[in-house]
Amino acid sequence: MEIQRTAVVKLSVPDQRRDDLKRTMNTFRDAAQRFADRGWERDDNGYVITSRSRLQPLVYDDIRDDTGLHSDLTVAAVNHAADALTGCVDKMKAGERTSKPVFTSNTTVYNTSAISYFDGYCSLAAYGSGRVHAAYVYPDDSLQAEYMESSEWTKQGAKLRYDHQTDTYYLHVSVKQEREDSLEEAESRTVLGVDRNVDGYLAVTSTGAFIGNADLLNHKRREYERRRARLQQQGTRSAHLTIQSIGDTFANWSEDFLHQTSKRLVKEAMSRGCSVIVFEDLEQIRERISNASKFQQWAFRELKRQTTYKARAEGIAVESVHPAYTSQRCSHADCGFTHEDNRDSDQFTCQKCGKELHADYNAARNVAHRFIQNRLKSGSGGATHHLALKSGTMNGNGDYSPSTV
Repeated sequence: MEIQRTAVVKLSVPDQRRDDLKRTMNTFRDAAQRFADRGWERDDNGYVITSRSRLQPLVYDDIRDDTGLHSDLTVAAVNHAADALTGCVDKMKAGERTSKPVFTSNTTVYNTSAISYFDGYCSLAAYGSGRVHAAYVYPDDSLQAEYMESSEWTKQGAKLRYDHQTDTYYLHVSVKQEREDSLEEAESRTVLGVDRNVDGYLAVTSTGAFIGNADLLNHKRREYERRRARLQQQGTRSAHLTIQSIGDTFANWSEDFLHQTSKRLVKEAMSRGCSVIVFEDLEQIRERISNASKFQQWAFRELKRQTTYKARAEGIAVESVHPAYTSQRCSHADCGFTHEDNRDSDQFTCQKCGKELHADYNAARNVAHRFIQNRLKSGSGGATHHLALKSGTMNGNGDYSPSTV
């Protein structure tokens, strides 16, 4: 199977080339915006243009003539714009309100023709006298060094990002590795259920782990939005630059926060010997997620995305199940009574058997239980599935086995 990771590496850029690199990033952002503007103007049939091959010839020559941007970066700009336009069209099809993509952050996309990797440094296409050579800066005991220097990982394209507050360039490099896929060969598979939430904890597992402070994430988001609103009222260039800076800082913080949360989630699965992690299918959730903010919905999806690639790197599959009634069903093996009165905020009390649990922990157990029952009904997989609990496991027939750890 193919394993993909993102190596985030700080760059040491020569002082005499920093302005060249900054100009390149600003020009790339403006080029991507021009492509997005043209795509948003729609074609002769009134449709937003999302096809890269159709969008590129409409603006490519003008951008190259006006800016002199490197040809590979111009192609990357049209791809960047097409991806954003496609996202807008997907929202339209789902009945959501959306607006034209607007690029504000200092991010430049480099394909493998615009960037070259060497031992200890990279070569970036840029304005000025030739390409910019920037050295990698690794913290102590960093996994990033393994991704960048080891021949076992294949480096692909990258995104260059600039942090205004620290005046630092960071390279986000996509790396991949081929490993033998043994997921389907397991004779016995232990399943970790995960319940996601907009407040309290981002993820609660069927083993009783409460991971990721959702309240802190929401607090940081509200704090950022309040600062942005105050700065927008000023309307000055300085305020605009500060908005870009705090936006980049918050985006980087959020990404790292979800990275740490997904890392702990996979670690929990590994410590319990789980070979499957199961989430609720967000497309089916109505009660909690439909009323959540767009940021919270993004965080839910990003948590699963990050968990998926980290889990696959450890040989763990990630699956989804329909979430219906997982918050109302009693997860006790001898019960299973389902009623809306069972749950009251964070407390779950079964109206039939009297079992009391934290509501999110109960839901996580039900998520894993549903996955196992689905496998039993379909007769697929050929493996025996066990639900991972706090102190042991339980199979699809309700037989409990205490942990030997």
